[in-house]
Amino acid sequence: MESVSLDAIDLRLLDALQRDASETNQHLAARMAISPPTCLRRVQRLRQAGLIEREIALLSPGRMAAVQGHGLEAVVEVSLDRQDEASLAAFETRVADDDAVQQCYRVSPGPDFILIVGTRDMPGYLALAQRLFHSDANVRNVKTFFSVRRAKFAPRVPLG
Repeated sequence: MESVSLDAIDLRLLDALQRDASETNQHLAARMAISPPTCLRRVQRLRQAGLIEREIALLSPGRMAAVQGHGLEAVVEVSLDRQDEASLAAFETRVADDDAVQQCYRVSPGPDFILIVGTRDMPGYLALAQRLFHSDANVRNVKTFFSVRRAKFAPRVPLG
C-alpha cells in the first residue's frame, strides 16, 4: 500500500464527506475555498488512495419503522470453543457474509466477537441465531442485548 500524504484541505474534505457525501462538488469546493476542479481532483485522489472506501445512504430507523415496522437491533457477544486463527477467520467470514450482520468486531479480552445485527422482528432474530450460532459446533456461548433506543450513531473516523 502506497503512502499518502494529507494536508489540511484533504482532512477538511474527508471530514465534510463523512458528514454528507451527497454534497455537490461545487458546494463542497466553495466551502473549502478551492476551485471545483481542484476539489474534484483531490476527492478522486482520496478515493484512489483507498481512504474513502465507499459512499452509502444512512436510512432513518424511525422513518423506516413507519414503512416496514420497527425492526430489531441487537448487540451480540459470541465466544468460540477454538480460537485458532483458522477457526476465528472462518466464523468471521461466515457472519460478515450475512446481510443481517451490520458490524462485526473481533475483540479481546472477553468474548471473541461483538456483532451488531438488525432483523425485521424476533422470528427474524431467531432465524439469524439458528443459521449463525446454533448450527456452528464451534460457537460456545452467545449473549444478546436487544436495543431499546439508539442514542447515537456516528460512523465517522475522528480526524485531527
